[in-house]
Amino acid sequence: MLSEVNSLISAGDFRNGVTFELDGKVFTVIEFQHVKPGKGSAFVRVKMKDVVSGSVLERTFNPNEKVQEAFIERKNMQYLYKDGDLYYFMDSESYEQIPISGSVLSDSFKFVKENMECKVQSYKGSVFGVEPPIFVVLEVTKTEPGVRGDTSTNVMKPAIVETGASIRIPLFVNQGEKIKIDTRTGEYLERA
Repeated sequence: MLSEVNSLISAGDFRNGVTFELDGKVFTVIEFQHVKPGKGSAFVRVKMKDVVSGSVLERTFNPNEKVQEAFIERKNMQYLYKDGDLYYFMDSESYEQIPISGSVLSDSFKFVKENMECKVQSYKGSVFGVEPPIFVVLEVTKTEPGVRGDTSTNVMKPAIVETGASIRIPLFVNQGEKIKIDTRTGEYLERA
């Protein structure tokens, strides 16, 4: 576990991926640009994302302005089961189980089935997000059979996978087959 040292970071040291606290919220730097206008003083233009709400905003900082650096913990945990609106995860090292509210989970969590490893993100002990694996292999549980003779490329049909999520798959993939899905986009990649 990272030691949470009260370290300040100046806006001039911002880089992509740096996390910091501002006005009681935690942000991560998505883009930054050091601007040195002909007249006036230099500044740093920052595009930043609120790690809890996901909202993105832009702001300018004086390069000497200091902000509190934030340490976000990312821990591999195994998804166990759902009970009501709570999703239970287990720490693979300590076997400790923690419940996480469904409101914290992203839309891509619909591709996660029981016993899959996820990265649980927390800040100062409070969980704010769960990253599913980037690629998952799931079974197609419901889809219409492909129509013979329809060989045009990139024709997709709706399907439902074993987690209950809807996805579009190529015509040649049938019910009962396993497919690889990119959880970031929700797109079919290939047969597994």
